[in-house]
Amino acid sequence: MANSKEIEIDLDLESTNNSRETLSAIHRADDTLLRKLGYKSEFKREFSLLETISFSLAILAVSCGVTTGYSYPLLAGGHFAMVWGWFIPCIFITCVAASMAEMASSMPTSAGLYYFSAKMASEKQSALASWITGWSNITGQVTLICSVNYSCAELITTGIAMATDGALVLDHGATFGIIFALHISQAVLCSSGTRVLARMTVLVLIIILATSIGAIISLLVCSRGIVSPRDAFTKFENNTGWSNNVWVFILSFTQPMWSLTGYDSAVHIAEETSNAASAAPIAIMVGVLGTEILGWLMYIAVSFATASVPEALESKLVLPIGDVFLNVLGRKGTFFLWWAMVVLQYLCGCSQTVDASRVVFAFSRDNALPGSRWWKRINHHIQTPVNAVWFVILLSAACGLLSFSVTGFDSLASASVIGLYISYVTPIYLRITSGNDKFKPGPFHLGRWSRLIGATAVIWVAFMVVMLLFPWTQAPSPQTMNYAVVIVLTIFLFASSSWIFSARHWFTGPIPNIGVSTESEPN
Repeated sequence: MANSKEIEIDLDLESTNNSRETLSAIHRADDTLLRKLGYKSEFKREFSLLETISFSLAILAVSCGVTTGYSYPLLAGGHFAMVWGWFIPCIFITCVAASMAEMASSMPTSAGLYYFSAKMASEKQSALASWITGWSNITGQVTLICSVNYSCAELITTGIAMATDGALVLDHGATFGIIFALHISQAVLCSSGTRVLARMTVLVLIIILATSIGAIISLLVCSRGIVSPRDAFTKFENNTGWSNNVWVFILSFTQPMWSLTGYDSAVHIAEETSNAASAAPIAIMVGVLGTEILGWLMYIAVSFATASVPEALESKLVLPIGDVFLNVLGRKGTFFLWWAMVVLQYLCGCSQTVDASRVVFAFSRDNALPGSRWWKRINHHIQTPVNAVWFVILLSAACGLLSFSVTGFDSLASASVIGLYISYVTPIYLRITSGNDKFKPGPFHLGRWSRLIGATAVIWVAFMVVMLLFPWTQAPSPQTMNYAVVIVLTIFLFASSSWIFSARHWFTGPIPNIGVSTESEPN
């Protein structure tokens, strides 16, 4: 018996040692590829494939996206827009994601999109392409944190109003206070080590699946007979200030465009991911396709549960879908699902903060931001860019002042989508034009379909960027104005003037840091 136990222990130890050796070999291969791209390894590779997928899904947070974005299709087409206003854009968004995944597999570095642009552009345009992509991505990253936390604050204020039967309705000042508190707590949490952040994403995955699948099943079962299948899929109602129904339906595309942002996150944590050349593209595709499918099913369920679009629009709640849940699921069912989504949206904000901080770190590593020497510092005790975390949080919190505007959330959502998608398609455009002959495919590649899929992605985003600058009424007031144009134009003017008067003389794009000592914080 003793010999048998000893043999079992020896086999367990041998198995453990073999798995460690395999993991070490994978990490060495990751670091070798990273060195070929020009960078030395500065992070611990704590993210497994599952955790990388979870991280991607955490930022997309489908159940929260549907819940907080319900007003878009409600206004711009009603039942028809809920179902088809989600489905149609998903076809084109998948093209963007596939093209991005192809480049992530070839060049898995935290520098991500602006690195792709630099390498795919001609030598003469490389630095400018990198500059445009980097600033667009940072604009989108920072405003996305704020829009996520803004929607989380709206979930909280709506939850309080439902719990008190409308007796306690928080004003804009209280909403801003909640947004600011969310930001600060996320900064503290996201200053943790990579291992903590990686494990947290698995919890988020569980909550995403529980809330989305739970909402789909419960809404479909409990709403039986409320709306006919024909109305749920085809009834169109225009509740905007625009008269053209085709344009109104196109406005409903704002919802999936906002919900399906941030999937570049898998690229930005590539230097913290094991087997990044395969894990990053898989995480992008699984995250996007999973969110698209679950989101469509959830909107079908919500369409069946929405008894009357005009009544839903007259709701006194900040998020009118709260009344839909109460009418169909009752108080207990609604509160359980609602507060689970509050937790999920908070964790979604945490994941987005991590993502944005890695973008700032990478861009600062190439000295492209004011104060780069501070933002590129790594805390060697926990091996995370703590300064970059606090930098993006404070910028995002400042954007939260838009919560005092009626269209504050719309403006932030549009600005984040515009910034991010410009940074998504710039390297895609360069990949299918000047970079077509020098692109070296990784494990994930699109083969002969690459240029067609890439061209489709570029045309789609060019159209959507213009659309997202429009207000939701033909005669907007200062309160109903879409301030996305102000946010985007401000960043554009700053980045452009910086390039013309300064950066074009010294910025050369991604800078190899092999053999260069990294500035670090004291432990």
